[in-house]
Amino acid sequence: MTEATTPLPTIDAAEVTRRTVRSNDFVSCAQAFIDCRTPGSDRKENYSMIGRGVSQNAGQVVNLDEPHGFNIGAAAMPHGVINSLHLHFTAEVFLCFRGEYRLRWGVDGQEGELTIGENDIASVPTWIFRGFTNTGPDDGWLFTALGMDDTGGIIWGPSVLREAEGHGLYLTADNELIDTVADGALPEGVPLVEPIAEHHVAQLRRYTPEEMRRRIVAWDDLRWSSRALLDHALPGGGAELALVIGYGMTEDRDQEPLIHNPHGHNIAWLRAAPGKGVSRHRTNASQVLMAKAGEWEVTLDSGSAPQTVRLGYRDLLSVPAGAWRTLRNVSSDVDATLVVVNSGDGRVRLEWDEEVIKAAADAGIAVDHNGYLAPYDLVPRHV
Repeated sequence: MTEATTPLPTIDAAEVTRRTVRSNDFVSCAQAFIDCRTPGSDRKENYSMIGRGVSQNAGQVVNLDEPHGFNIGAAAMPHGVINSLHLHFTAEVFLCFRGEYRLRWGVDGQEGELTIGENDIASVPTWIFRGFTNTGPDDGWLFTALGMDDTGGIIWGPSVLREAEGHGLYLTADNELIDTVADGALPEGVPLVEPIAEHHVAQLRRYTPEEMRRRIVAWDDLRWSSRALLDHALPGGGAELALVIGYGMTEDRDQEPLIHNPHGHNIAWLRAAPGKGVSRHRTNASQVLMAKAGEWEVTLDSGSAPQTVRLGYRDLLSVPAGAWRTLRNVSSDVDATLVVVNSGDGRVRLEWDEEVIKAAADAGIAVDHNGYLAPYDLVPRHV
């Protein structure tokens, strides 16, 4: 069984190049936020790879600025540097690709703290103040996945706004950063953001460390499925899937995500031994592949003239809805891993190439009417 899919997008060499964001294409901004001059927070670098995210600098470089249903960015900061307390309206997910970070939360940062390390994924609840500090090496790397195309921006902690004023920085009501040191006096008639009122702070939910720990998925927490996809027993297939946020694209009826609540996107780990991967398929969802380990070869096509790209550590590829794709670990001797981010809160149904469906049938496997794997001879077929 397959579902109707969006029309085939145009996939040519230029389009694949446009949608490939390599790690050396990332462009940092050191003045993305209002705390960019606050001592302890003044050496942060912000990146926007897919969408603008919550950057408050109109000059922020965005590698691929088009709607995906979510935003992908990153934060880089030397050891000991702090990302100040702020509140998000949509999901904020941290994906630690290197190093160690201490997360803290609460309007004063005193409600609790937890540490995340390499390969950890942390989903911070909306409408709570949060911040983080690099407690690891200077070259730590923290990707962020933000819910929705329009995130609404952020609300800064009251102390952050007050301290920023002392350094000549203000934030307009439409989320633009004003630098009075560089640009002179504040423009007349422009409404500025005021610190959040105490009665609003009092209504914010509080989270215990135990509750927050359940929103951090460490590598050792992952529950891998070796039969998550139709092609798991086929040559060229065999990738394993571990769900982190949402049910995503698993076809294993027994697999469940570790984090269930709506984010506007779903996140999973994918890994494959050398020579294995995921056979030709497509979906209705926008998808971003984020390479973590090994080397991946991804082939995209719109029915003809396949285009192939290789992804290494921290490279990203945006796959448009409806495009056919094939993934393969082309590393010589290591398992390759990547993070898959799909748009939407519901399940992501896969449409498999007819040759894959036939080969799976020969192996005794089919997809049932609920989108899960089942014995081929038990799934009704209409003639």
